[in-house]
Amino acid sequence: MIHLTNIHKQHGSHILLQDASLQVLPNSRSGLVGPNGSGKTTIFRLITGEEAPDKGTISCSKKTILGYFSQDVGEMSGRTVLEEVMSAAGDIVTLGKDISAMETAMAEPMDDKAMNALLERYGQAVEIFEQRGGYDLEPRAQAILTGLGIFPHDFQTPVELFSGGWKMRIALAKILTINPDVLLLDEPTNHLDIESILWLEEWLRTEFKGALLMTCHDREFMNRIVNRIIEVANGKVTTYNGDFDFYLQEREIRRKQLLASYRRQQEMLAKEEDFIARFASRVSHAAQVQSRIKKLEKIERIVLPPEQKTMKFYFPVPPRSGEDILHLENLSKSWTSHDGRNIPVFSGLTGTVRRLEKIAVVGINGAGKSTLLKIITGKAEASGGKIIQGAGLTTGYFSQHAMDVLSPEQTVFEAVQEAMPTENIGTIRNICGAFLFRGDDVEKRIANLSGGEKSRVVLAKILGTPLNFLVLDEPTNHLDIQSREVLLDALQKFEGTVILVSHDRHFLRSLVTRVFEIDHGQMHIYEGDYDYYLRQISQ
Repeated sequence: MIHLTNIHKQHGSHILLQDASLQVLPNSRSGLVGPNGSGKTTIFRLITGEEAPDKGTISCSKKTILGYFSQDVGEMSGRTVLEEVMSAAGDIVTLGKDISAMETAMAEPMDDKAMNALLERYGQAVEIFEQRGGYDLEPRAQAILTGLGIFPHDFQTPVELFSGGWKMRIALAKILTINPDVLLLDEPTNHLDIESILWLEEWLRTEFKGALLMTCHDREFMNRIVNRIIEVANGKVTTYNGDFDFYLQEREIRRKQLLASYRRQQEMLAKEEDFIARFASRVSHAAQVQSRIKKLEKIERIVLPPEQKTMKFYFPVPPRSGEDILHLENLSKSWTSHDGRNIPVFSGLTGTVRRLEKIAVVGINGAGKSTLLKIITGKAEASGGKIIQGAGLTTGYFSQHAMDVLSPEQTVFEAVQEAMPTENIGTIRNICGAFLFRGDDVEKRIANLSGGEKSRVVLAKILGTPLNFLVLDEPTNHLDIQSREVLLDALQKFEGTVILVSHDRHFLRSLVTRVFEIDHGQMHIYEGDYDYYLRQISQ
């Protein structure tokens, strides 16, 4: 379907792809993985024609319909939500209008020749319209919007009234609605809650019949959707036939095999070079020396790829808190709308957080999960009820909106130093380095950082203070899978208490020991891990 052959691509002096080849085959389900900056987005842009290769060929049938969802959604304005989504299928909408016009024309008298020509055009148009799903375009757009958490009462709302995260959902709905032959998804789950992720997962598995190529930092989502992994790293493209877990295992096996081959080759080379050095000056061994020199010149040297940089950190041992971290007593929250109406978020929330617990706060989008975390950390006030804090509590808060706690004008170094003003420069640089800010990177301004980089700065600031209670709102957002695993390992070993909101199911399964669910304004407490919670609600 789509073939990239011997592609060479570089940006400035940075070589992204070198003699790289990959295929997107009909009905295939492929995950695109690799370190940040390795060239994954470049591959998408090469396929869509937004960039051209420096060398190599890209072949794709002219009839192939591509749908590309990227993190850059562009401007949206001047349409309702439903109009915006249906605008992606503009050619189908136009074709539908043409069909209506032809049907009107058929009712008018005309000679046989003109009627036959019109009927032929009409038949061709109807066939294409049916193939592209034109007859169910609007209900399909409505169903997809609903699945992504945008409900019928918002279909006629102007798109400019939505926040950036909701516009990402609208942009995703546009791509899914056209039902393309090849679907390219760049981090589709970034701005979705668990309910929307589950819907998208089911849609891709049962409704979508085309080929899929996607990047995703959600490990469980990848495992459930893809059956092939395409790794982009060090200018090379390597394909693994299996899901993401298989890829991790197989990559480690291949790495060990390559390392063993490298060591054997190095031992052989050392022996040959030692022989050449010892007998180079002896006339009696001249032929043997020359033979071995030629042999070494012909050997293809095994090159070990550089190790991928990962975060390396652990939380310091925190001061001990009391056994009861905090107690929620009839907590309630409501907002006042622009027209003065009282809009309740939740009420009567009662429960106790105990030392060393790892608690997940779950609920549908808009249930009030982030609001609860803000109230717990003092970033927002409750409308009723109270929170009783335990003794010796030191709290760290990670906001899903990193800019809430970062100053755009600060450098990375200044932001981290702010959290630990008494530490020396070397200590601060070491902490920055643990979060992949090395050398001149510490002088980057916050305003110029990517979402993942901002998340790492916030984590670095939290690490700099001895805390015994971490309140984390979507801490994995924008982090790649490897960084998520490092954070997960650190939190598992953290000798304090954690309460968090996350849509990463693998993260929740591997960490939490208790679940607080906010449902229709009430809180239900599940005394078990995340899998226990899922079993209970399924019943």
